[in-house]
Amino acid sequence: MRSHDLSLKLLGHVYWHKKTEFMLEVDDYPLWTLFAVEEGRFAYRIGEHQGEASFGDLVLCPPQTAFHRQTLEPLSFHFLQFMWLSERSTEEEGDWAGKLSIQDKDRLLSNYRYLRQLQGWDEESTMHRQHMVNDLIRIVAMERALSDDTISESDELMEDARRFLLEHAYERLSMLDVAVSLGLTAVQFTRKFRRAFAQTPSEFLNEIRLTRARHLLEGSALTLDAIAAKCGYENGFYLSRVFTQKIGMAPSVYRSRHRV
Repeated sequence: MRSHDLSLKLLGHVYWHKKTEFMLEVDDYPLWTLFAVEEGRFAYRIGEHQGEASFGDLVLCPPQTAFHRQTLEPLSFHFLQFMWLSERSTEEEGDWAGKLSIQDKDRLLSNYRYLRQLQGWDEESTMHRQHMVNDLIRIVAMERALSDDTISESDELMEDARRFLLEHAYERLSMLDVAVSLGLTAVQFTRKFRRAFAQTPSEFLNEIRLTRARHLLEGSALTLDAIAAKCGYENGFYLSRVFTQKIGMAPSVYRSRHRV
């Protein structure tokens, strides 16, 4: 499945805590169904795909497909149902059936925590749930791309750029300077990075910075200017503008709702 075909519409979400057994050992669903494991283990079989899943694993079952499952340890997991927003071939569907593992455990834990906190199906909660589930799928796609053994020279250059952005994410960065250091124009850099990771360098950088900003809003009493300085933004005003645009609410509102 190509990266630009990954958009989905979330239609159902239930969080199960310490479930000791499934009501049915085999079931099939009219929608794509995702079991996202937080704790415990379970055995599964979906067509030719079978094995065990635990934390770090997503098990994805296509519609109208027998989903065999058995708990091996008390299981805490998110039961999510969705539909893809574009048609896909049988081969593309097969690429996403069965177990999908995520290496970025910190980001995975963060997404799970937000999913647990979101209550109800009002417009705002639904939007945030949708973002979290899309993010899970996007992480799988990105990690798959990065693990490809047939990386071209251009992809290696973009991996170097990605690594640099990760290492210097909370510093003042000029994308033009980064591009020049890679021997590229700003337009070339953006185009190549988007081709490699399905997002622009600025979008990638904002994602990292806003994750830290969310954590600081939740777990500290720092002012917005202080948080901005720790996340690589010029000032609290600019952070507030980016945060509101990307997260869907002002930092002050987010803090009031998510303080730990």
